[in-house]
Amino acid sequence: MMKHFARRLKVQDNINTDYVISGRYKFKIQDPKELARYIFEDIDPEFAARVKKGDILVAGDNFGCGSSREQAPVALKQAGFQAVVAKSFARIFYRNAFNIGLLLVECNTNFIDDGDELEIDIEKSKVHNTSKGLKLDMKPLPMVMRKLLQDGGVIEHFKKHGGFKFE
Repeated sequence: MMKHFARRLKVQDNINTDYVISGRYKFKIQDPKELARYIFEDIDPEFAARVKKGDILVAGDNFGCGSSREQAPVALKQAGFQAVVAKSFARIFYRNAFNIGLLLVECNTNFIDDGDELEIDIEKSKVHNTSKGLKLDMKPLPMVMRKLLQDGGVIEHFKKHGGFKFE
């Protein structure tokens, strides 16, 4: 079970990958740690400075829409986020995040405020907002996604198992 603090964005729905990391940085900066310093700069220039290792990013509908560039989930993971909780995700962002071992959780985020303490229970498919005493249902994660997360993403899974094995 993961237990960390929520970092909620001011703008909730349709956060595209250019808001996660601006195009002005995507092609100039190759170092993921350096890239992470600029997450959400166009929405909230101080956002990246407030992120602590292990935080959980909270957003609304259609998070990660827009371009299919992998820099967005990489920058979030490098910034220290252990998970992103949103009402829904753009499909390509969803896949890119799991490819690198970044947990994405779909649930109703209306009852989560910035700074709330959250616990994510993947086994029971629940997000517990301990700050408010609420248990929110989350969309269950398929076993293949759980295995990718456990191994640290697709490449690490491949290295560990010599191929794609999900028994």
